[in-house]
Amino acid sequence: MLIDNNLIDSLCSKATKAARRRVNYNFHQADSDPLQRMLNVLQPGSYVQPHKHANPDKREAFIILTGRLLVILFEASGTIEQYHILDRDKGIFGIEIPPGTYHTIIALQKDTCVYEVKDGPYQATNDKQFAPWAPPENAKEADTYLSNLIEKTKKLLSRRG
Repeated sequence: MLIDNNLIDSLCSKATKAARRRVNYNFHQADSDPLQRMLNVLQPGSYVQPHKHANPDKREAFIILTGRLLVILFEASGTIEQYHILDRDKGIFGIEIPPGTYHTIIALQKDTCVYEVKDGPYQATNDKQFAPWAPPENAKEADTYLSNLIEKTKKLLSRRG
């Protein structure tokens, strides 16, 4: 399967029009595949509710192809533990999320595309355990929560120097 500008451009267009402001494109042929591989395209404003992959624990990795992606890892309480900006221009290309770690991803730039790899198999009923301290995706508080996460990390980044 070839990953090229045509595929990414097509997915970016779909993500722009999608209600969730994101789309993914699977390379794995079945949910039962032991290695889930996909492109995940996000537009700014897309809210991915913080979650973890547990029971069974699963690793997840993101490699930036276009745009800029903020990756936030949380403590179990909801406090930000770590955050990183994947940005090819800055030489930060990817991250692997440890199993059982609460995390979210946020597009900081239009047409952000990452190659995502996660342990399988995928089962919709237990793939994600959503953080109890974060609003659900369709909640009216979700936009405010997303904005607050971006602001908190901006302040932390400015302190880093």
